[in-house]
Amino acid sequence: MDEFQRQEVHLWMIKSQRDLEAAHVLFESQASLLDIVVYHCQQSAEKALKAYLTYRCVLFPKTHDLETLLDLCLPFASGFVRLQDMAEDLTPYATMFRYPGSVIAPASQEAKEAIEKADYFFNFVLSVLPDGILCDEK
Repeated sequence: MDEFQRQEVHLWMIKSQRDLEAAHVLFESQASLLDIVVYHCQQSAEKALKAYLTYRCVLFPKTHDLETLLDLCLPFASGFVRLQDMAEDLTPYATMFRYPGSVIAPASQEAKEAIEKADYFFNFVLSVLPDGILCDEK
C-alpha cells in the first residue's frame, strides 16, 4: 500500500471512529437525540467499509447501503459475512429518521443495539486492516 492510499484508509477510519464516538456521547448525554445516535451508527459502519474498500483498491458507488458495500468486501475476507444481518439493520438509519415521519426517533433499546452493531463493525474492519492504520505514525 502506498502512502497516499494508507492516508486515505486512515482518514476513512478516523471519520468512522468519530461517528461512533458521537453516537456514544449523544446516547449517554441526550436521550432526546436517539435519531441522531442511530444515524451516526450507520455512518460509522459505512465509512469503515469504505476504508476497507479503499485499502483493497475497490471502487465503490456513492451509496449509504451497507449491504451493497459489504458485498464488495466479501471476496477479500470471509469474516465480513458476520456483518450481513447488522448491515441490513443499520442501513435504514441513513435516512429513516432524517426527515419528518410518523416516528421521529427510535426507542432507547434500539439505539443501544445500533451502537453495539456499529462498535462491532468498526472493530471488525479495524482487525482486517494493516496494524497501526489509526496511528498518525506511518
